[in-house]
Amino acid sequence: MDLREAMRTSGAVREFTGEPVPDEVLDRVLDHARFAPSGGNIQPWTVIILRDPVIRQGIRDLSVLGWREYWAQVAAGARPFAPGPDGRWHGPVIDLAEAAATPVPMEFIDKLDEAPTLLVLCARLTALAVMDVDLDRQSIIGGGSIYPFAQNVLLAARAEGLGGTLTTFLARREPAAAALLGIPADHAIAGVIALGYPQRRATRLTRRPVEEFARLDTFGGPAFRGTAPAAS
Repeated sequence: MDLREAMRTSGAVREFTGEPVPDEVLDRVLDHARFAPSGGNIQPWTVIILRDPVIRQGIRDLSVLGWREYWAQVAAGARPFAPGPDGRWHGPVIDLAEAAATPVPMEFIDKLDEAPTLLVLCARLTALAVMDVDLDRQSIIGGGSIYPFAQNVLLAARAEGLGGTLTTFLARREPAAAALLGIPADHAIAGVIALGYPQRRATRLTRRPVEEFARLDTFGGPAFRGTAPAAS
C-alpha cells in the first residue's frame, strides 16, 4: 500500500469482524513496526499479546473504569485530565470515585476483551530521555520514544487489511494492570492496541488543513500555505 494512502485512511477502527488475526500476520505487523525511531535507538517498548481470556477480561474491567472517569469529565464540559492554561494539572472537575462506580455504556470498551488481537504496549522508563522533566508543566517528551512505534503498528496493520486503535484508559489503573500482567516497576503502560479485520473502514478522514496548524517563524506567525491541495 502507498504510504500516503495508508496515512490518509488509517483512522481509528473499533468494530471488527469475528475473523481472527493469524499469527503470521501479527508477526509481520510487529516486524515492520519495530523500525520506529526512538531516542538513542534504545527501542524501549515491550508488547504483551493477550491471549488468556481471564487476563483479557481483567484488562477490560480496568479499562472500563478509566473510560468512566474520562466520560464523566466530558459530560461535565471538561477535557479529561487535561492541564490548565499554565500547563499543570489542577485536579479533576468531578468526583473520580463516583465516576468510576457509575456505568457508562460504550460497546468498544465494554467488549474490549473480544477484540481479535489485544496488545498492551509498555515503555521502559529508565530508557527514556525525558528532556522536559524539570519544566513546570506536565511532561510529554518521553512519549516521543514509544508512540512512533504504536503508530507504526497501526500503519503496518492497515497495510495488512487490518484496522485498530490505541487507547490509554488502562493507564488509570496501572498498578492493578501491572500486577495482573507481571509488569516490572521500571516500566509504564503506554496504551492498549486493539486490532482486527474492520467491519467497515472510513475512506475519507476529516482533519484540520495544514494552514490551521503550521505557522511561519513564531507560534503566532502567518499561516504556512504551500501548493498542496487543501486537506479534508
